[in-house]
Amino acid sequence: MSKTAIFIYSDPKAGSDEALGRLFNGMFVAYELQEKKQEVALIFQGAGVRWVSEVVKLDHPAHALYDAVKDTVVGACRGCADVFGATDGVRAAGLSLIDEKAIPGTSGIVDVSKYLDAGYRVLTF
Repeated sequence: MSKTAIFIYSDPKAGSDEALGRLFNGMFVAYELQEKKQEVALIFQGAGVRWVSEVVKLDHPAHALYDAVKDTVVGACRGCADVFGATDGVRAAGLSLIDEKAIPGTSGIVDVSKYLDAGYRVLTF
């Protein structure tokens, strides 16, 4: 069985079709792999942590897809959420703030290397 880690980095504050498209495409892949019963880890990282408070809104265009893949969501990077002002939004959405890797000057980040070490394919959007 294949394992895939999908990282969403696109920034909703960019206000672009490209940023929204990257979010959708990352979640499309999560949905497709989930349908195939493959192991999927969807993680919000970098400025992508800002999407969390957006996609939980019922009127957001990506809400239905997010709802369909939310079982694959591991969480959001704590250090990134702190830097990009998204910590409260991630907490309000009920997602985990991931701080498994200590990095100087941050409250901790997602350890991307652990996914590589565990044999995951890593996709970034």
